[in-house]
Amino acid sequence: MSTSGRRIWVGVDAGKGHHWAVALDADGEALFSTKVINDETQILTLIETAREKADEVRWAADISGRASTLLVALLVAHGQQVVYVPGRTVNRMTGAYKGEGKTDAKDARVIADQARMRRDFAPLDTPPELVSTLRVLTNYRADLIADRVRLINRLRDLLVGICPALERAFDYSAAKGPVVMLTEYQTPAALRRIGVKRLTTWLERRKVRGADAVAAKAVEAARSQQIVLPGEKRAAKLVCDLAHQLLALDERIKDNDREIRETFRTDERAEIIESMPGMGPILGAEFVAIVGDLSGYRDAGRLASHAGLAPVARDSGRRTNNYHRPKRYNRRLRHIFYMAAQTAMMRPGPSRDYYLKKRGEGLLHTQALLSLARRRIDVLWAMLRDGRHFTSAPPVTQTA
Repeated sequence: MSTSGRRIWVGVDAGKGHHWAVALDADGEALFSTKVINDETQILTLIETAREKADEVRWAADISGRASTLLVALLVAHGQQVVYVPGRTVNRMTGAYKGEGKTDAKDARVIADQARMRRDFAPLDTPPELVSTLRVLTNYRADLIADRVRLINRLRDLLVGICPALERAFDYSAAKGPVVMLTEYQTPAALRRIGVKRLTTWLERRKVRGADAVAAKAVEAARSQQIVLPGEKRAAKLVCDLAHQLLALDERIKDNDREIRETFRTDERAEIIESMPGMGPILGAEFVAIVGDLSGYRDAGRLASHAGLAPVARDSGRRTNNYHRPKRYNRRLRHIFYMAAQTAMMRPGPSRDYYLKKRGEGLLHTQALLSLARRRIDVLWAMLRDGRHFTSAPPVTQTA
């Protein structure tokens, strides 16, 4: 059968171990449906099979993360067009197709059919090396922070079973000194025996800041409890182990942050982004990791919409100008702009002035911060577009 002028659509339900691919023609008829191991040889075979069916092949996948990296890289390297069909779209549209069952083959068919009927899906491409590296580093950092939160929660839970007063005495997530102390002294009896003076000396040898204050507070908490709680001995060993893990994890986070800063600052836009109050190298790196070169955003409004900072219309009949908070947006991107706005708001300048203005209009703290974050998107967009550093003075308008 001749393939001259023929176009087909291949939908890929991507996975870590294997993908499932379904090809449809212009009438929506299936040409093939096959399982493909996530391996270069098998993916290349799939590409050749699709090419044999038509002159033009349009590809679509439902995952834009690590699982589809090899697939997208090979497609792009062989000059193939590929778009991203969000998993939410696939899940919602599955009910419109025949059958109640859910299989990889059915999902792949839905992906292909949606790509065949719609032209508004975002294209997928292999990101630049810098962006890919920042994505790996920032995702790893998020995992490390999550591990740190879990460690601190376990440590505090064990401390409650040893000495509730000692658990309450310190913020173990913010202060290193108390964690260093727990690597050796975890029980009230041990702290009472060593006393304030010797504990201060012990902490100073380990270069703990404010060693005297940490020692005094810890011994005071220990003196408030004379009873030995059940399981204290074993719990103390676990606290010691967790404290060592927490200190080691903090070093890994510090090393990762240093690598993120160094990598981010090789980007030509880094100085511009960091010049904006509140946008440090970590938030800046996460921003670049998500948005790439900004080519996927037509204007600042599109970027704001992706961050969930642009209201969505919900008009019906006579009800107009009815807006609500969006449900589909990148929560990490929203968090970046929220945290940057919160940091900038705490210092004198245009960001704080705008925040106070919104509070004066009756907005709550969170509402005023979100409003500030939305405004700052416009500013950052203009800075990157024009290649200008941040300045509190408005740009000079050129007149003829």
